[in-house]
Amino acid sequence: MSADPLDLTTVANLQAWLRLASVSTETGVELQRLVTSTSNWIQSWISRAIPDMPYVDTLDGQGGVRLSLGNYPVLAVSSVVVDGQTIPASTGPTIPGWVLSNDQVVLRSYTFTRDLANVVISYTAGFTTVPPDLEQACLELAAMRWKERDRIGHSSINMAGQTTAFIIKDMPPSVLTILQQWKKVVPC
Repeated sequence: MSADPLDLTTVANLQAWLRLASVSTETGVELQRLVTSTSNWIQSWISRAIPDMPYVDTLDGQGGVRLSLGNYPVLAVSSVVVDGQTIPASTGPTIPGWVLSNDQVVLRSYTFTRDLANVVISYTAGFTTVPPDLEQACLELAAMRWKERDRIGHSSINMAGQTTAFIIKDMPPSVLTILQQWKKVVPC
């Protein structure tokens, strides 16, 4: 199994975090599956993709000159189309067209005419490098899942008169704290 473009960490980093000196091919495949599934789970939980990737948003024109895009941070805009008309990029403060400003597309001498699904914007958004705190959250969550694999479904184990209880949670508190900071807020 190969790495996924949406992975928040690498197998090598997880292997180091778990302090596994060397791993078999089979274990390497298991670790990669764990990295990918944990990365996908985190990005689903925070309602956003983190690595940079292309997007095409179809939006409703609101009659103004600004539109916020659905994914951020916006790295580049490749095209803006309003009512089927391609709007050029503005090349100066007085030149008509679009500009990118704080993750919004702003029009000069044009408007996002009011209509349903009449604006199509192609752009790239995300992070070129995964933020360190999100990578750490992925490592901690993947490590927890790795350690739990031998006791799935058990909340405790009784051996030789001693009971060991396990915490059964989706994620440790340290991961929750990090992910809450990254959760996408969708305005009402």
